[in-house]
Amino acid sequence: MSLLEVRGLTTEFKIGGEWHAAVSDASFALEPGEILGLVGESGCGKSTAAYSVMKLLPSNARISKGTVHLNGSEILSQSDEDIRRIRGSQLSMIFQDPMTSLDPALTVGEQVIETIEEHLGLSRADARTRTLDLFRQVGIPAPEDRLTAYPHQFSGGMSQRIALAIAISCNPQVLIADEPTTALDVTIQAQILRLIKTLLVDERGTGVLFITHDLGIVAQICDRVAVMYAGEIVEVGDVQSIFAEPLHPYTKALLNSLPSKQVERGKLENIKGRVPGLVDRPAGCRFHPRCDQMRTICKERPPPRGKPSPQREVACVLYDA
Repeated sequence: MSLLEVRGLTTEFKIGGEWHAAVSDASFALEPGEILGLVGESGCGKSTAAYSVMKLLPSNARISKGTVHLNGSEILSQSDEDIRRIRGSQLSMIFQDPMTSLDPALTVGEQVIETIEEHLGLSRADARTRTLDLFRQVGIPAPEDRLTAYPHQFSGGMSQRIALAIAISCNPQVLIADEPTTALDVTIQAQILRLIKTLLVDERGTGVLFITHDLGIVAQICDRVAVMYAGEIVEVGDVQSIFAEPLHPYTKALLNSLPSKQVERGKLENIKGRVPGLVDRPAGCRFHPRCDQMRTICKERPPPRGKPSPQREVACVLYDA
């Protein structure tokens, strides 16, 4: 049994009085102590899938189909009160910009302490002690002094460390990391990635769903990768296999856009066109308008979903058995 299992997830937004799918029939699984990368261009539905799992969608969105099981228990059908108990204790999330996820009116210490008090039921003194220990673990210098500081007094990298401390404060089984290093410079980015790997995966056995558009990060930190395009999962496999032999034309195009590939080829390459919006998704394979291997059938029906090997899944007519 997987730690987190998402099956047939469809999330829709209401636009102009009609519902349009941002995530369509998405399925993936996460194992304990595994980092699964969810990759794709901006607008492909990665963050929407994450917010759906957390049940943190805006009022104009709904989950119309699918299930999400956490340790075997279906969570989408649970009440808002039950979901609030699950968030933070079993299921946690860190966001792209810590300055928008931290409360500017509360000290950083208070924000960690209240999370621990709420989910673990510790006394104020014990929660404070645990917070200081977490600050040391994530690399906050002089934690006693920083406990009473406010978010605006921290750099972006230090703010993300605080956000990470909050996320791991109650030892969640699953952490969703939504592009947590995008706003950071390369040096700080590497430090945050190292913390996620050591503090969560190695020491706690936490499963991490790592959302990113940066395939370089995927190569560094992830065990497996799910490639998402226009709301659909188009390829899943272990990182080594995906990088060595990408199957879906979209995966190939993403990898060919890496700077290292550009250097090898001696020319700049990009993927023609753009990701279609919610209201103008093409019929058939959604990638066909941008695909160099497009066939007539690609315009007519959705691609078959096959398993070329036990560890690989791909949705493409080129692999229709």
